[in-house]
Amino acid sequence: MATPRLISCVLALATVTTVGACSSGTGSSPTGGEAKVTGVAGGNGAVPATSGGTAGGGQSAAAMTPEAYKSELESRRKPMTAAIGSMAGARGLKALDQRVGRAEEALTGAADALSALAPPEAVRAQHETYVASLREFATGLGSTAGKVGARDLCTSSAVLTDLDDKLAALDEAGQALQSAGDYPADVVAVKAADRQTRRLRNGAFISKGSALNGRSSLEIDNGGSLDAVVTVVKGGSKQFSVYVRRKTKFKVKGVRDGGYKIYFTHGADWEGKSKAFTRDCSFERFEKTVKFKTTFTSTQILWHDWRITLHAISGGNAKTAPVDPDDFPG
Repeated sequence: MATPRLISCVLALATVTTVGACSSGTGSSPTGGEAKVTGVAGGNGAVPATSGGTAGGGQSAAAMTPEAYKSELESRRKPMTAAIGSMAGARGLKALDQRVGRAEEALTGAADALSALAPPEAVRAQHETYVASLREFATGLGSTAGKVGARDLCTSSAVLTDLDDKLAALDEAGQALQSAGDYPADVVAVKAADRQTRRLRNGAFISKGSALNGRSSLEIDNGGSLDAVVTVVKGGSKQFSVYVRRKTKFKVKGVRDGGYKIYFTHGADWEGKSKAFTRDCSFERFEKTVKFKTTFTSTQILWHDWRITLHAISGGNAKTAPVDPDDFPG
């Protein structure tokens, strides 16, 4: 099976001159060569209906008074506004998934309740457009929820962008109804940005502590089709995170001795505010702890360099495992 790869190299520095480098062999020794390990990478307040009602196809219900209609809208407005705002403020995939579902329920319920009303005749057209926009937006939320679950969409900003047209239509319908008689129907308080594909330069450090003053190096080979961010953790503490563009490599120099866990996330459109890819995201880690060690002898200083691949290669055997997005080192 083709899998990602971890390669250990031992460099030897003689007392006077350098005497070692990586080789292509399969073993390693404390004085040179490389050791290979692989990885895979109802509405209240309505005027009573006239006798006969509507059950037999007779007269329709009388229109509500403006005051009663406003009261009904107001009772629905706050929950809808809160649900949309909560979704827009979600941090993390799990919270985003839950809040998209709650927003869908809130808007579907409001659309059902408002569609049963008989609004004042002067705003009947605006009311019908508003209810239709609520339903359309709720339907869009249902579709978007599937994209979040599949990690096609990974942040709240990506969700809003995906719903841009429906969000704009709901905002316009709410404002039109509100303008027609000061009716509380404006429930959209967020904006959707245009679709983007933002990228950092190759080798840009997203976080960088003071630990990079050792002798070793970590070379990262991202041969995949998506950009990546590699995060290195030591003893539960994040040491650094670095951005590596697709089809490129980057070497982190100065890694100090110790055992490190290596995490990586792939995706498209890096959002600096949330420090996450907004689309097509995945989260993994190498199961093997990568160990850096410096050895001093009377004539030499020996240390390990490592090379990792974030894409599948032939002969790899260092396994990777998926990571819950909420457990990924932030």
